Amino acid sequence: MENSRPILTSRMRFRNISRGPRVEDRKPGLLRLILISGACSLVLLYIILTTLPQTMLSVGGLYEYASIMALAIFLFILLVRYFTVLGSAFVFVARNTVDQKSAFAPFVSIIIPAYNEAKILHLSIESLLDLDYDDFEVIIVNDGSSDATAELGQSLVGYHRGQRGPVRVTMINKPNGGKSSALNAGIQYSRAEFVLCMDADSHLSPDTLRLSVRHFVDPHVGAVAGNVKVLNRRTMLAKLQALEYVEGLNMIRSAQSSLGMVNIIPGPIGVFRKKAVHAAGWYSGDTFAEDSDLTLNLRFAGWKILYEPGAISYTEAPESLHQLLKQRYRWTRGILQSISKHRLHLVNPAMKFTDTLVLWSLLFEAIVWPTMNIFANAFFIIIALVFGLSNTVALWWASIALLDVMTALYCVAVDREELRLIFYAVIYRMVFILLVDITKAAATVEEFLGVEMTWGKLDRIGLESQ
Repeated sequence: MENSRPILTSRMRFRNISRGPRVEDRKPGLLRLILISGACSLVLLYIILTTLPQTMLSVGGLYEYASIMALAIFLFILLVRYFTVLGSAFVFVARNTVDQKSAFAPFVSIIIPAYNEAKILHLSIESLLDLDYDDFEVIIVNDGSSDATAELGQSLVGYHRGQRGPVRVTMINKPNGGKSSALNAGIQYSRAEFVLCMDADSHLSPDTLRLSVRHFVDPHVGAVAGNVKVLNRRTMLAKLQALEYVEGLNMIRSAQSSLGMVNIIPGPIGVFRKKAVHAAGWYSGDTFAEDSDLTLNLRFAGWKILYEPGAISYTEAPESLHQLLKQRYRWTRGILQSISKHRLHLVNPAMKFTDTLVLWSLLFEAIVWPTMNIFANAFFIIIALVFGLSNTVALWWASIALLDVMTALYCVAVDREELRLIFYAVIYRMVFILLVDITKAAATVEEFLGVEMTWGKLDRIGLESQ
């Protein structure tokens, strides 16, 4: 017989973060930010057009001329990329009504795969008890843990006092088979038509279920991707990741949703129609990016995938550089494995042109853009040292930093994030993104060489909202 011991909830401090004015009330402010960003980019273009001819006159030879033109092309692509993403994201935000009510509130199973998660599992369960939703259950899948996860999970089994009524927590024990295996076990055990898959270190905002399941009124919607934010923000590295999630991930996901091209449902928060997961062949363990692989399978099976910015999952970010780079290395190799697995769609747009675009966009972000960024930064340094163009390079760098700051301001305003994150935009691209891109390049080389790798589980911190 199951236990009936109520958990004293911690009432996470992020409870009120997701509350705020309706999107419609913020449209004028967002439009002004777009216009300001556009003006800054025009200034950047003016700088390029006025300084580039002078630069060309100051160097000699075809090699130098070609190098300068390559830099100009990079800056042009940078601007096109920025404003394609920014414009599409703005269209999405303008159309999305966060506070829209819906009578559609089906029973949902929340699946938590857990492997050696004794430090943080109870905190995740506590956050789920604050969900503003009537009918859901929690299924913990202990994937052969070697720590105290099984004992802790067993102590959590039972009915607990939630925000809107009793919440049933159950646990499955299985031999270790990896995250994809644990997720599949939880989904198959579930009695619900809809499942929410999350990581064991994730904390969900109270409105997550209510805002995400309303999209499933459309029978063609197979999955809804959520909005991932960084929970722990004690160190500079963690704060840079907080900015990256807001600017580099969630803004792009907004743009993709506007274009119907969402390509990754993040591990910390994804809501699925169960029969869609079945039609897509379940989670697969043959890549290191099971979330990306399932997303592509859902798309190729004909299901629609949306993004819901109000469905927020706060997740632990690596606090050491080694852990961060190890995580990004695995992400990159996993994405490349997913692309390789579906490579037929890369070269055969007749299968479905949108799916071809989605795969090429994944390939661009995983390989092409990091390579261009590394080359451009190296080139900046070379022409400054060799050709004595330090003033021009400094001016270009300052212009790009200004564009980053304006983009960060827009993203922070849209996500109602902390204003202090904007100050990290100055070093965000020049230092943080460059290190990540170098890691992506190394991961790409090793993936093509077939170097063996392991999952590389990150060390847990076990903190509440910072």
